[in-house]
Amino acid sequence: MNAILATPPPFLQPHNNRCSPTRSMSYSISSSSSRKRKAGDDEPQQDDRMSGSPSPNISARPLPPQRQVKRPRSGLVGRPLALPRLLETLDADSLRGVLQTICARNPSIGAEVENTAPRPSVSSALAVLKNYESTLQSSFPFGGDPTSDYAYNRVRQALLNLLEALADFTPHFLPPNETQATQSLGFLDGATDIIHRLPNWQSFQNSLQKQNAYEEISRAWALAIREAAKKAGGIQLQYGGWDQKIMKHNQQANGKLQEAVNELKTGLGWMAGEQQQQQPGRGDDVSSVRQELLNGTYGANYPVRVGPW
Repeated sequence: MNAILATPPPFLQPHNNRCSPTRSMSYSISSSSSRKRKAGDDEPQQDDRMSGSPSPNISARPLPPQRQVKRPRSGLVGRPLALPRLLETLDADSLRGVLQTICARNPSIGAEVENTAPRPSVSSALAVLKNYESTLQSSFPFGGDPTSDYAYNRVRQALLNLLEALADFTPHFLPPNETQATQSLGFLDGATDIIHRLPNWQSFQNSLQKQNAYEEISRAWALAIREAAKKAGGIQLQYGGWDQKIMKHNQQANGKLQEAVNELKTGLGWMAGEQQQQQPGRGDDVSSVRQELLNGTYGANYPVRVGPW
């Protein structure tokens, strides 16, 4: 009985799942070791970072250039074209219309344009007249009689435009506005060819416009010849072949340029006796030789006939 009581009962430790001696020990060890480490030991060294990269030669590879992406402009709004760009979009007719409107509203600008613009040349003026002539020719109706009253009514406006342009350009090339005789004669030569090509209408009333054009151009020829004869004794008329051209124009116009021919005779003098027959034996006289050449009678008694120039 005493032996049994002397033996102490075994000590039963209560089962505690919340704490584990092993985990508590490891935690305490790691905590003490972590407290002993310095703060700088936690930062990875440069060698460690480089050694941890997947490719050892990545630093040697060239990096691609960075592309600069253009950002859209902020605040872009619509605006009208600048004046130089606006003028580039206008054709000749539109630009001419705008300029005429501005000059009509501001006469001072019109005067400045007249003083600034270059003088029109003979070729440019004749080109404008030929454009009017082309418009006239394209206005004729297909088929039928081109000289009838019906055809005239169809092309009447185009014909008037051509005649008005001719009446405006002709004084520009006459003295004293034009001082060069060759310029005056050159324009009149081309303008007369245009008048020759005007249609001959059946109606006398419709044909008056062409006759009036011949009369105006004949007076213009006379003025240009008169001024040209005053310079260097009319040498430009004598050796430029203008005497032959004027005679040809008069013949083609059925004598409607007689006023110009008369002025030519007066200016040159050696054409005054055109109506007289010249004898071949008088070839020593320079004026008689020239007159015979114009009449086509020079060398009439020779074996080889020399005709008109």
